[in-house]
Amino acid sequence: MSTTSTIKIQVGLDENKWPESIHWSATDNKEERMTKAKAMMVSFWDPAERAALRIDLWTKDMMVDEMADFFFETMMTMADTFERATGEFGKAQANELRAYAKDFQGKLQAKLAEENKR
Repeated sequence: MSTTSTIKIQVGLDENKWPESIHWSATDNKEERMTKAKAMMVSFWDPAERAALRIDLWTKDMMVDEMADFFFETMMTMADTFERATGEFGKAQANELRAYAKDFQGKLQAKLAEENKR
């Protein structure tokens, strides 16, 4: 017997339709309340078009350093997912993505530190 889960996303918009708030919940989550987020990336694979369909949103109060951390965490998670999905076949590429993510994060942190000195 299969079950289903529903993921609900609420995006509060300002008068210019810029996201002010993002909240989400899932029916199989122990918490029954909506959880706050400052950014989200959702991707769906369209097999007919062989393309990713994406929704990328962030709130206007998301700071640059938070976005840098979000991208680092997302890339690391993508590497983990790719390795789980492909097994030994994709292990080397997953490790390359992790190395790139660490390099990306290091460069962004250096750039942010330089900006903060000004």
